[in-house]
Amino acid sequence: MKILKNIQPNDWSKYMSRPILENEKLTYIVNSILISVKANKDLALKKYALEFDHVNLDALKVSLAELEEASSLVSGELKEAINVAKDNIEKFHSHQQIDEVAIETTKGIKCWRKSVAIEKVGLYIPGGSAPLFSTILMLGLPAKIAGCKEIILCTPSDKNAKVHPAILYTASIIGIKEIYKVGGAQAIAAMAFGTESIPPVYKIFGPGNQYVTKAKQLVQLQGIAIDMPAGPSEVLIIADKTGNPSFIAADLLSQAEHGPDSQVLLLSNDESIIDRTMIALGEQVDALPRSIIAKKALQNSKAILLDSIEDCIEFSNQYAPEHLIIASNQAMQYVDKIVNAGSVFIGNYSCESAGDYASGTNHTLPTNGFAKSYSGVSLDSFVKKITFQEITKEGISAIGSTIEIMAESEELFAHKNAVTLRLKKIGNV
Repeated sequence: MKILKNIQPNDWSKYMSRPILENEKLTYIVNSILISVKANKDLALKKYALEFDHVNLDALKVSLAELEEASSLVSGELKEAINVAKDNIEKFHSHQQIDEVAIETTKGIKCWRKSVAIEKVGLYIPGGSAPLFSTILMLGLPAKIAGCKEIILCTPSDKNAKVHPAILYTASIIGIKEIYKVGGAQAIAAMAFGTESIPPVYKIFGPGNQYVTKAKQLVQLQGIAIDMPAGPSEVLIIADKTGNPSFIAADLLSQAEHGPDSQVLLLSNDESIIDRTMIALGEQVDALPRSIIAKKALQNSKAILLDSIEDCIEFSNQYAPEHLIIASNQAMQYVDKIVNAGSVFIGNYSCESAGDYASGTNHTLPTNGFAKSYSGVSLDSFVKKITFQEITKEGISAIGSTIEIMAESEELFAHKNAVTLRLKKIGNV
């Protein structure tokens, strides 16, 4: 992890770059997969399962027997933990339901808005080196609360054609039964275009590697909605002298272990905090089962000494991190100054892991600087907003001339005529 000291604001942008992927080659590979799945459907999915996952699949859909067996393979301790997380996530997302009231903009004109669930959604759940069953809670629960009629879940199987039991158990307690043993870019293609086994959806959600991310970006160009642009996971920590170096190191590593292309940043106005955190990092990283991955991620990462916490916050707002931790006993005094971040963790005991699993907020968040303009997944991600208006004779009489003048000025005379005819009808009654 590189240590940088007293860099000037004019130079900050140089140190905000994320790891760069070979985009042209990646696009070619993923586009080839999309074309193949669109043309050959299930046959292509089975071919890629054999090629990439080294598994020969007889059936793509997870059977009822497999779902029932999975429950017996998950420990009681893990079941209890999953259910605690489920309750908290459900509470937080249920609270996002809002009944919007109608408003009379002009006498005789009533307008309102209604949230309507997206009927068909697809959830992608990574299942390779880290089976992210927690993501099923983050995506499946708001989808259920929103009222999505059809929820499709795709996740890769192992070499024995088995899906991780925690993934199946978590899906089953939410009520998701349409589960398919398909991973990678081919899973995104299947949900976008449909195959003999997998029905197409209207919007696709979920994290994944660079191939999955690129596939989501490409199907979006073909009219399939996605949750958000995404890239490798990242965390930025702002720490003052009251931060705990051991905690900070652990939080940096919790993101670094996601993948070698993850990025972690530490900003502080206290050189001692940086030095002690580096020592703690060295002590903790070697004890991790995924230490090789974490060490590669740390090569892309930086600890930066700045003049003040205000400078740290300004740097963070320009960087727009996926996760932002304020490691300070006075963290609340800085909260109102945060304008760009996916999710914020306030104080020394607010670890990012809590948001990843069980505090209640959603862990599907914008990365790669997209937190400047995108929100994380919420209940709103699974609905569309439809506006309604009801206009009476009194209402059209009140604003009719306004519409006529504006339409004529734009030289859209059919628009004007639609009002004029109504006004004449009212005048003749």
